[in-house]
Amino acid sequence: MPASPTLHVRPVAAELREAVLRLHVRPDQDGFVSPPARTLADAERCPGSQPMAILLDDMVVGYYRIERSARSLAGYDAEAEALGLRSFQLDAAWQGRGLGARALDALLTDLAQRHPQARRIVLTVNCNNTAALALYRRAGFADSGTLYHGGRSGPQHLLWRHLP
Repeated sequence: MPASPTLHVRPVAAELREAVLRLHVRPDQDGFVSPPARTLADAERCPGSQPMAILLDDMVVGYYRIERSARSLAGYDAEAEALGLRSFQLDAAWQGRGLGARALDALLTDLAQRHPQARRIVLTVNCNNTAALALYRRAGFADSGTLYHGGRSGPQHLLWRHLP
């Protein structure tokens, strides 16, 4: 019996870049997350940002970026040990298979290993993005009670979670 595919995360290196650039979400999600084709170059240029690929075995199925400072998200004034999460997404072809929760687990495990000084992770999510809100809450993120009003698609919840 073949082993089930392994889901893991890796920094976006040259060999993964083209696959990451081909990722896209469903049309109804376009207002919630920018495609890597628009954000990857910025993440690569920004010294405080780390673009990451989500892989199922060797196939790129998703993308996100980690910000060394949670302050880069909506100007949130977090403690120095807080990281920011942006652009978390799975390709449309891979959604609905339970990979989102697995990807968040892999992301959190990776952060604990690569950023042992970090104590929390912070993100914003559009108030109308009910599927993402449910996913993040299942993964242990708490709502700060603060809304960010600077997003291109309306107000966003500010969520946070302690890191393992």
